[in-house]
Amino acid sequence: MSTSVTTTKTGNVTALMVALLAACVAFQLNASMLSPALVTMGEELNTDQATIGLSQTWFFTAAALFSLFLPRLSDIIGRKKILVGMMVLMAVGSVIAALAPDVTWLFVGRIIQGVSGPTVPLCLIMLRSAVSSPKKYGTLMGLITAVNGGVAGVDSFVGGYFAEHYGFRSIFWLMVVLAIVATALIVFLAGESKPAAGTTMDWLGVFFIVVAVGALLTALNEGAKLVGAFESGTLMLAIGLVVVAVAAFYAFWTVEKRAKQPMVETVHLRQRSTWAPLLTTTLTMTGIFAVINGIVPAYVQAAAPGFGIGPTEMSLIILTPYALLGWLIGPISGRLAPLLGYTKVLRIGMLGSIAALAIIAFFGLSSLPMMIVGTVLLGIMYAGTVNIMLNGLGVVLSPAGNPGFLPGMNAGAFNLGAGLSFLVLPAVLVATSAMGDAKASYLTVVLTGLIITVAAFAASLLIPKPVEAEVTE
Repeated sequence: MSTSVTTTKTGNVTALMVALLAACVAFQLNASMLSPALVTMGEELNTDQATIGLSQTWFFTAAALFSLFLPRLSDIIGRKKILVGMMVLMAVGSVIAALAPDVTWLFVGRIIQGVSGPTVPLCLIMLRSAVSSPKKYGTLMGLITAVNGGVAGVDSFVGGYFAEHYGFRSIFWLMVVLAIVATALIVFLAGESKPAAGTTMDWLGVFFIVVAVGALLTALNEGAKLVGAFESGTLMLAIGLVVVAVAAFYAFWTVEKRAKQPMVETVHLRQRSTWAPLLTTTLTMTGIFAVINGIVPAYVQAAAPGFGIGPTEMSLIILTPYALLGWLIGPISGRLAPLLGYTKVLRIGMLGSIAALAIIAFFGLSSLPMMIVGTVLLGIMYAGTVNIMLNGLGVVLSPAGNPGFLPGMNAGAFNLGAGLSFLVLPAVLVATSAMGDAKASYLTVVLTGLIITVAAFAASLLIPKPVEAEVTE
C-alpha cells in the first residue's frame, strides 16, 4: 500500500522529515511559548490574568475541535493541502494576535491559530504513508512526536526572554516567521497523498461530534471555575453543557449509522482498537498532565510547604530536564516500539510513570533532589515514552479505509484528558486544603494522579497489538 520512499519532490524521506519537523516545531512553539509571557500580556493589554488565561483555553479548545475532523478531511482532499492551509492560518492568527489592540482581537488570533491543532497527528499520517519499514517509521515517529512534549525546554525560555525584552507581540511575530518557513518547506519538500479521494465528507457527523466535544470541553472549563468559588449559575451551566454533549454524541452516533459515507463507521467505534487507546489517552492525561504542569511547579515555588524556588530556577531544574529528556528519549522509544511491540513499550512507560509519581508523592515533597529525580523519571517514561506510544498507536491502529479517523479522535482525547486533569486535581487540592495540612493536601493530589494513572495502565492492557506496524522476525 505504501512505499519505503515518499513521493516528495526531492525524492527522499529526509526532505519530508525536514518539512514535518518544521511544522511540528512551529505548532509546539505556538502552543507553549506564550506560557511564561501571560503576565506580560495581561499588563500590555490592560486586562487580568483570568482573561488572558482564557485566550490559552480557547486556543487549546479550538485545536481539539479542528483535530476531530481535519485529519479525515485531509484523506479526502489531500494531506499536504490541509497541512499547508493549517500553517497559513497559523501565520494569519499570529499576525492578528501580534497587532491586537485589545484582548478581544487576541482571542480572535488565538482561535484562528487553533486550526493548526492536528499538526502532529497529520504529520504522523503523512510519514506513515511515506515509510513502509516499521523500524524506520518508529524512529522517525518518535522524533516527530517528541516535539509535542516541548522543544527541548527551549520554548518557555525563548518566550520568557522575548516577552521581557521586546514585549509579548514579538513572540507572535516570531510565530509568523516560523509558520511561513514551515509553509514553504511543506510546499517544496512534501508530497501529496489523498487515499480517500472521491469520498464525500460527512459534514453532519462533523457538526455533531464538534458540538459534543466542544460542549464537554467548555463544561470542564466552567467546572474548573467551581474549584476556586462555588456558584450555582456556573454549576448549572456546566451541567447543561454536559447534557448538550451527551445529546450531540447520541445524534452523532445516529447519523453515522445511517450515512452512506460516514465520518467513521460505528463498528469501528465499538472495537477495542478504537475505544481502548482513547480511554488510555484520556486517563493518562488526567492523571499526569496537571501534576507536571501545575501541581509540582506550584509546590516547588511555594515558600511553605514547598522549597521557595523562583520561577526561572524552577524551570531550569524541573521543567527543562523533563522536556529535554522527552525530546531525547522519544526517538529511542519509537525505535523500540516495532521491535518490542507498541503496547509493551507503552506499558513499560506507564509503569515507569507510576513509579515517578510515587517518588514525587512519598519522597519529592520532602526533598528537592528527590523531586527532581521524580520529574526526570517522568520526563523519560511519560514525555519520552508514553506520549510517543499513545500518539503512534492512534496512527497504526486506525482503520485502513479511514486512516485520519483515530489520530483525530486521539488528539481530542489528549485535550479532554488535559482539561479533566486541571479540573479534578486542583479540585482535590482545594477540597483537602481544609484539613489545614498543606503538605498532606499536595500528597493527596499526587496520589490521586497516581491512582488515575494506574487505571490508565489497566486500560492499556485492553489495547490490541498493531501487528502490521511491528517487526515479526
